[in-house]
Amino acid sequence: MPQSTAALRRTLGPGDAVVIGLGSMIGAGIFAALGPAARAAGPGLLLGLAIAAVVAYCNAMSSARLAALYPASGGTYVYGRERLGAFWGYLAGWSFVVGKTASCAAMALTVGAYVWPAQAHAVGVAAVVALTAVNYSGLQKSAWLTRVIVAVVLGVLASVVVGCLGSDASDAGRLGIGLSSGPGGVLEAAGLLFFAFAGYARIATLGEEVRDPGRTIPRAIPLALGITLAVYAAVSVAVLSVLGPGGLGRAEAPLVDAVRAAGLSGLVPVVRVGAAVAALGSLLALILGVSRTTLAMARDRHLPGALAAVHPRFQVPHRAELAVGAVVAVLAATVDVRGAIGFSSFGVLAYYAVANASAWTVSSALVSRVVPVLGLVGCLTLAVALPVVSVVVGAGVLAAGAAVYGVRRWATSRSR
Repeated sequence: MPQSTAALRRTLGPGDAVVIGLGSMIGAGIFAALGPAARAAGPGLLLGLAIAAVVAYCNAMSSARLAALYPASGGTYVYGRERLGAFWGYLAGWSFVVGKTASCAAMALTVGAYVWPAQAHAVGVAAVVALTAVNYSGLQKSAWLTRVIVAVVLGVLASVVVGCLGSDASDAGRLGIGLSSGPGGVLEAAGLLFFAFAGYARIATLGEEVRDPGRTIPRAIPLALGITLAVYAAVSVAVLSVLGPGGLGRAEAPLVDAVRAAGLSGLVPVVRVGAAVAALGSLLALILGVSRTTLAMARDRHLPGALAAVHPRFQVPHRAELAVGAVVAVLAATVDVRGAIGFSSFGVLAYYAVANASAWTVSSALVSRVVPVLGLVGCLTLAVALPVVSVVVGAGVLAAGAAVYGVRRWATSRSR
């Protein structure tokens, strides 16, 4: 069988799928996103978290329904292509690959910032090289490493929650919900916090490598999302109870500042290590997802066909993984982490907007269409609520992708 058409091996069970989903979500986002979200929303932070969770839930349900119908690598690239047409599938794939590649760079730089701030770019590049090697050697090793990372991060977050809520500095009066920053601030916070949720559909992008995908994927996605929401809510309440909205908004490292304010200075190194490990977990899962979408697009010749090769021994899309790793390494050596995160958020929301639009076409029943409609409206609303620079750059990149598609179609029609 030619390498470019070889199928991937189905090795992931339900537990592995949930763990990969958790590894995609419970990562560096919760260590970094709370501060900017609090600055945007003030006392409306928890409301912003609730809005982000509702949008994420709708997206997860739409992704789960579609993944059961199309259990192949590529996620929304495949769903958009099959339900809406080739252009929308391509646009979803373009949004995912470009946006998540930027997110990979942001996570790599987060690792560097926590491990060795003075050499953050060099450490980030080293992290990309190491995790690309792990993915290259086979998915089971990646799933095992993700399980270890999730356990470590959950342990660190649990220590933060228990330590903060159990300290004398904790005050439930700081949890009051208000709208002093206005609806726009709350929506901007929801968009920023959505970045911390994004990843639940990573399970769907691995659909070709999951055993019994019709049953496993629809169960694993909402389960992973539910666990993540519970963890984020607990962490947000604990940190807010100690710092309050104002203190949290001024924090550069929110969880580190929270344990210090709680009088738990001994936890600071633990939290720093946990943040670095969490970023590694996110980076591992991101490289997995981007490489699988690259594989699917290469199979359809939207990207170079050579990237569709599957390694005969390890049964992974090795060329796609190496290409993604190389691009991310270059970005990690050159870009700014804040710009990468803002751009990534816009691309991810555009990607899930296509997923919801695709799910809307699956059934004509009104009840079945409520969730996709809520998800679509939510994605578009949060996308335009992001900072202006992120919206302008993101829209420009999507337009560039659409132009590339149009030129390619025109050239193909002229050659016939």
